[in-house]
Amino acid sequence: MVDLNAVACCPPLAARPLEAEQAALIAPMFKALGDPVRLRLMSMIASVPEVCVCDLTAAFDLSGPTISHHLKVLREAGLVDAERRGTWVWYRVKPDALRQLSALLDVSSTTRVRARTTSRP
Repeated sequence: MVDLNAVACCPPLAARPLEAEQAALIAPMFKALGDPVRLRLMSMIASVPEVCVCDLTAAFDLSGPTISHHLKVLREAGLVDAERRGTWVWYRVKPDALRQLSALLDVSSTTRVRARTTSRP
């Protein structure tokens, strides 16, 4: 499981290089999103408040166990939460995880700072 508090400690990549420990904590999140099926699943989950696994499975030409494996990877990476209701499992995105990845990839503030320090009067 990825510790989201540890990820929050990291400045944007464009601000300064990550320490080895920081990179090791964050890499599983990016690795989980590096698979096309998982990226699509993440998009489907993030685009609604919550979604049933039955709807996710129906959207792919893959077996139920394969989809379950991909969803487990997303859960273990700290990107989604799951809740069993009867025979179905419902998934929802962890907004803090996406905010932290977004902040890590943010270049807007560092671009402005670099532009000011490199511009000539």
